[in-house]
Amino acid sequence: MIRCLAVDDEAYASEIIATYINKTPFLTLVGSTTSAFEALNLVQEGKVDLVFLDIQMPELTGIQFLKITGGKCKVILTTAYSEYALEGFDLDVVDYLLKPVSYERFYKAALKAQQLLMPAGVTPVQKENVPVANATADFMFIKGDTKNKFIKINYSEILYVEGLKNYVSIYTTTAQRIITYQTLRELEDQLPQPPFYRVHRSYIVSTEHIRVIDGNNITIADQSIPIGETYREDFFKMIKE
Repeated sequence: MIRCLAVDDEAYASEIIATYINKTPFLTLVGSTTSAFEALNLVQEGKVDLVFLDIQMPELTGIQFLKITGGKCKVILTTAYSEYALEGFDLDVVDYLLKPVSYERFYKAALKAQQLLMPAGVTPVQKENVPVANATADFMFIKGDTKNKFIKINYSEILYVEGLKNYVSIYTTTAQRIITYQTLRELEDQLPQPPFYRVHRSYIVSTEHIRVIDGNNITIADQSIPIGETYREDFFKMIKE
């Protein structure tokens, strides 16, 4: 198992990364922190193999952090600003994640770290009863309509999601429709299964809010949602189980 630390001066951002770490079979979460100095102490004590590190932090920048640690752990940088990528790679980071980070992109970066940190031929072990800091969150943050704006949504409030080209509409129990500029596939990677399932090329539903399934249609609130042929077999198998 690769021991991981999520570091970001914005708590919601470190919580997203912590959730992704908990979701990945070959990673284990040592902790998440908003303090670069706390993270530095954990690295110096040899308790961390891989750090997911924000670049812009008030106490100590990510670049300064890298220079101080001097290769004592592997680092994956996270930031909203692409101009720092080149300097990060010059300091031998594993990968560079641009916020908002989808789980799919996170997982690709984690695989790179796995190749560097885990011996060849070792099969990742599924985590069971692993004590971790900050258990998987029951909410997510999605990108808003302006730069550096993120909106918190509780999973329990999401009725269904509709994909429309390069953005998605999230329909909630509060009758609020939230639009975020990302693909349905990217959002699918962020949502936990269960209760969320892709049922159509344009829809993800929460099984917690399904009122009726009638043939190839699902009713949630007052909305009828089609079940696509590609997803039908897996969806009904899940329902029967």
